[in-house]
Amino acid sequence: MSNKYGFDEGDAVIGITCEAYDSIIAQARADAPVESCGYALGTEQPDGKIVITHNFPVENIDHAEEHFTMDPKGQFAAIRFARQNGLKVIGNWHSHPASPSRPSEEDKRLAVDPSTLYLIVSLAPEESGLPFVSDPDAPVINAFRIDTGKVIRFPVLV
Repeated sequence: MSNKYGFDEGDAVIGITCEAYDSIIAQARADAPVESCGYALGTEQPDGKIVITHNFPVENIDHAEEHFTMDPKGQFAAIRFARQNGLKVIGNWHSHPASPSRPSEEDKRLAVDPSTLYLIVSLAPEESGLPFVSDPDAPVINAFRIDTGKVIRFPVLV
């Protein structure tokens, strides 16, 4: 069922280690007000449980505050790192330094793989309106599956 934010709720929670969470948040804060980006790497258990264990930073070659383009060399390096370390590419992530943890219209338009997770980090949690952080001032990370404009959210919890 869609809520006021325009997405449906998924039936799973994505886990993330403290180390991966801290790495993503530190990178997003360091790059702000420019959008930051990277790959979320980790494991998928036989029961389908997903845990993000690594952040692989990738340069936003646009160096823009409202959109990003991942450096292709960084993308290949992330995939190579995952393969060499027995990890799975869980999805890609980018930050919204001053807007909510939900896909923009551009994010929806550019989402080309409905099987991947698109993670969005909001450094403006008060804008996210989502109850998945214990500290109301903490950044918010959500994962989304996007298929031809239809959006399903999966909360990401440490």
